[in-house]
Amino acid sequence: MKSQRHLQHIRNQPCALCASNPEECSGSVQAHHLMKPWLGYRGTGMKAGDENAIPLCFEHHRDLHAVGNEANFFKLKGLSENYGKALAYGLWLRSPYFKEKEK
Repeated sequence: MKSQRHLQHIRNQPCALCASNPEECSGSVQAHHLMKPWLGYRGTGMKAGDENAIPLCFEHHRDLHAVGNEANFFKLKGLSENYGKALAYGLWLRSPYFKEKEK
């Protein structure tokens, strides 16, 4: 599913990790597409759908990709390995663009 307006909504949210570690955050918030989506799939060279996006500041987004695995990254931050999936799902259900689908 693609929705540029939902992605902009995600970018307008605070970093998913800033609430617990604000001193670690740096840079603008970006929409990170989950590597292991809660809905659908992600194949080689493909992004997960936009409903699988979470807000991460530049620093945390870079760090997550350096770890290379969301489950391990969130565990390193003291969170559940499914934190990203649960967050993306909740953000999608509460998004003002929940029913929107771009062609």
